[in-house]
Amino acid sequence: MSEMNEAAGHLPGLLVSLDASLEREFEQAVRDSASLAVRVAFGVLRRREDAEEVAQESFTRACPKFRDLRAPEQFRAWIVRVTWRLAIDRWRAERRREARERHAGEEPGQRTVEDDAVAAERSALLWKAVDDLPEKLRAVIILSALQGHDVREVAHLLGIPEGTVKSRLFLARAALAERLTCLANDSGRR
Repeated sequence: MSEMNEAAGHLPGLLVSLDASLEREFEQAVRDSASLAVRVAFGVLRRREDAEEVAQESFTRACPKFRDLRAPEQFRAWIVRVTWRLAIDRWRAERRREARERHAGEEPGQRTVEDDAVAAERSALLWKAVDDLPEKLRAVIILSALQGHDVREVAHLLGIPEGTVKSRLFLARAALAERLTCLANDSGRR
């Protein structure tokens, strides 16, 4: 019995050192992945300040779950997925807010410069088409086309085989081409 009490007496120190070790491991994982998380968020949001906020939020959400991560070496891929989802959520919320403000501030007969309108329409068409893609296709197209990651890097970041990345890129490009053609034809009819 005294051996059990003696062993129990060492537990608090052991638990503290495990927590401190886990905290150091998380801090190192954050340092190793911080710029990647910002780049992923920036690829979606296109504003540095927003990207940094989303990256920070992804690490804040990851902290309590880090202990349960089965494969710590997969942290980078995991944080990319978390950051990606948070950035998409923020981007959608921003678009909805802008649409509400634009609709509320419209005055009959008020016009903007034609070039700005054309550019804004093209950008809106592109992002609508990207937004309409299934999440699996959207992730590979953003990481590859907008972030500039090669197939191997995208596969590593998402934790999927390279062949899957290639097929998803093919499907995403085909879907975007079809969707952009349809959207352009629809907007041209108006």
